[in-house]
Amino acid sequence: MRAVVQPVFGRNRAANAAINDADLPRSSPASPPPSVSELPSIGGQDISAERAIADLRAHCLARIDPAAVTATSAQDLAPLVEKLIAEIATDRRIQLNAREQSRLAEELVQDMLGLGPLEPLLSDATVNDILINGPDRIFVERRGKLELAPVRFRDTAHLTNVCQRIAADVGRRVDESSPMVDARLKDGSRVNIVLHPIALGGPYVSIRKFGKKAVGFSDLIGFGAMTKPVARVLEIAAMCRLNVIISGGTGSGKTTLLNAMSHMIASDERIVTVEDAAELQLQQPHVVRLETRPSNLEGNGEITQRDLVRNALRMRPDRIIIGEVRGSEAFDMLQAMNTGHDGSMSTIHANSARDALTRMENMVQMGQLGLPSLSIRTQINGAVHLIVQVERQRDGGRRVTQVTEVCGMEGDVILLTDIFRFTVDAEDADGRLVGHYTSTRARPAFVNRLQYFGVERDWMAALEAAAK
Repeated sequence: MRAVVQPVFGRNRAANAAINDADLPRSSPASPPPSVSELPSIGGQDISAERAIADLRAHCLARIDPAAVTATSAQDLAPLVEKLIAEIATDRRIQLNAREQSRLAEELVQDMLGLGPLEPLLSDATVNDILINGPDRIFVERRGKLELAPVRFRDTAHLTNVCQRIAADVGRRVDESSPMVDARLKDGSRVNIVLHPIALGGPYVSIRKFGKKAVGFSDLIGFGAMTKPVARVLEIAAMCRLNVIISGGTGSGKTTLLNAMSHMIASDERIVTVEDAAELQLQQPHVVRLETRPSNLEGNGEITQRDLVRNALRMRPDRIIIGEVRGSEAFDMLQAMNTGHDGSMSTIHANSARDALTRMENMVQMGQLGLPSLSIRTQINGAVHLIVQVERQRDGGRRVTQVTEVCGMEGDVILLTDIFRFTVDAEDADGRLVGHYTSTRARPAFVNRLQYFGVERDWMAALEAAAK
């Protein structure tokens, strides 16, 4: 702890020892120090309160050893920084009360060890998304609704510094030559960063927070995302190794549902996950996590999702889970599903089950330009068993709106059957949508697989329960 505060140029050894021991002397001026708004002028200009605090912050940071800070906990660093602030404020005749000193010390500690103004938002369990539109426009999403947060960065440079620190922590970079990056925080939260010159209004940051508690099907039922029969069908689909695609828009809950379904995977299976930015929270003991890598400054060394999917096939996986399929890796995913890796799962951005199939076909064609549409659709039909559509609806709730079976082909058209479909009936007094699920109660095309795992009766019972 003695090495956290650096000696100040021009001080004597006794003063340095006092500072390093964090026993900072306070002189007693003949007259009380002025308040921040009453500071003397420098260069003929009055110093505002904001500029005085900035000056105090700069002098404090200049006295702190960055190397020592990284090895110090926030709890140990905070009182040391607070004493340093008091000493510098006294020397520069800046009057701060105890609350202001404590608040400035907390801010400096958050800047040095955390993500500055974002720390209280990241620790707030009611916040799902943090959306930063420049240094002084920070929005959060609570219960599906956006609101302006009462925090801000000091300036664009402060925000840019935090962005670069986030990227560096996961071995990536973001600057003017590479102004866009996908990254993650230490808790698994997903981050997208866009800098100048693409971001015209300042750095833009989008953070999708992940809760510390793993969300299961019981939680999703409690949130109103689905009913018990729908949850039971999805549990069975995961247990009996059906290949599932979860489809939906941004922020609709695709990854949350994928995590919930992964809880039903047996503990003795080897799972290989492939992600652009690692965010899956699998609980099984045998999980191999692979993450893409961008190119370096010379444009070399890029590792794409397609590279990782191909490599995953050589790693003896029981299941391959792709966080999100968004490009030519769709072809390799279908190949994996068609070559014995049953129980594979992925997410895709689409507005409906039918749209999801169209997007998959388009993505396969991105990497296999000469492949005819009929061949691609035949592969999709043979590989995918279920498409689960999730949606963030106008009341802010995230719900499963379709559970659709891929049940064959008629000519060159893939046939789909809705096992469940959600219909909105009304809106309650609190503005929440009220609806119901309809069920076909038809025997699925994969009934042999249900029989093999001994869950056919459970499947049909769930459909009967939903129809009541």
